[in-house]
Amino acid sequence: MRLEGSCHCGAVRFSCEAYAPAPYMHCYCSICRKVAGGGGFAINLGAHADSLAVEGEDHVSVYRVRREDGRLGTPRRHFCKTCGSMLWAWDETWPDLLHPFAGAIDTPLPKAPERVHIMLDSKAPWVPVPEGKGERHFPEYPDESLEDWHRRHGLLSGEDA
Repeated sequence: MRLEGSCHCGAVRFSCEAYAPAPYMHCYCSICRKVAGGGGFAINLGAHADSLAVEGEDHVSVYRVRREDGRLGTPRRHFCKTCGSMLWAWDETWPDLLHPFAGAIDTPLPKAPERVHIMLDSKAPWVPVPEGKGERHFPEYPDESLEDWHRRHGLLSGEDA
């Protein structure tokens, strides 16, 4: 599925080909919570890194988390340095993958048949987490990958389906 995205101020526009476009996994880790700020969680989608096209690349900056040992982590969170909008994440560990932030996507996304709430051990105490049917919870990482979840629900897009 072709995704079109942008930052809030319009300085950056991007597109990519998503194989996993359903916004289902809500991450409550301290990084997502603090840099995205959206309800205490962020949602990443799955796309092919080689499909990324960017307009306004001179407005894009990168944030890398510094680990406890002082080294920089491998994930790179790309954001608009003009307005601060989080745009996508990329990690050299999985160089073929790109993870656009659902909040930056302008293309209508498919509705997820369930939601998976991850990194709940890092959740801020004031953040409510939905309970009930269609809500799955994990203290850290989920028991299946982004691709496997989309495959199980028949939501893989394009040649990956």
